[in-house]
Amino acid sequence: MGDRLTFLGHSTVLLDLDGIRVLTDPLFGHLAGGAIWRHAPAVLSDALEGLSAVFISHGHLDHLDLASLRVLPGHPVLVVPAGLGRIVAGVAHGVVHEVRAGDRLDVGALTLEAVHAEHGRRRSIFTTADGALGVLIAGSTSIYFAGDTGLFPAMGQLAGRVDVALLPVGGWGPTLGRGHLDPRTAAEAVAQIRPAIATPIHWGTLYPRG
Repeated sequence: MGDRLTFLGHSTVLLDLDGIRVLTDPLFGHLAGGAIWRHAPAVLSDALEGLSAVFISHGHLDHLDLASLRVLPGHPVLVVPAGLGRIVAGVAHGVVHEVRAGDRLDVGALTLEAVHAEHGRRRSIFTTADGALGVLIAGSTSIYFAGDTGLFPAMGQLAGRVDVALLPVGGWGPTLGRGHLDPRTAAEAVAQIRPAIATPIHWGTLYPRG
């Protein structure tokens, strides 16, 4: 297939790089019992064959969706923030690795490095991650997936290390709230990171039903 990035909606991106397939924050359906509606084409499981790894940025329901994890084909490695391993292991078909910012994991020819994200870490009153994360995926091309994040001081340390930046620019409600990038702050992030290419994600997929 060659190297490519395929935006599948919200924060779900399929990365084909150096013969390895990595999927971020899989979300294939509606949320909150249908109260939050997916307005994007369905993701067919055939398109996800051959996954090597899945990266989960944090525990919020629009990023860690258990129903989507259950239908993933094969047995990909699951990379999740520390504290979320138990809940993911309950539905995942592959080995689960808990990571913290700065940790690295080799997946085939790629190295996945967990990166700090400025975002909430709580999923429920019973489940809390050590922190939200982004990931820097390094191979013949380096790709930064920010997950959900606001601007943070160390973001500029990624400068010179990123070819393609996948940055959130929106949400699904009337306001974004703290810990999110909007188009203006995403542009500020681009100025700090200085990637060759910046691609917007986390927009135009989920809407409150009504």
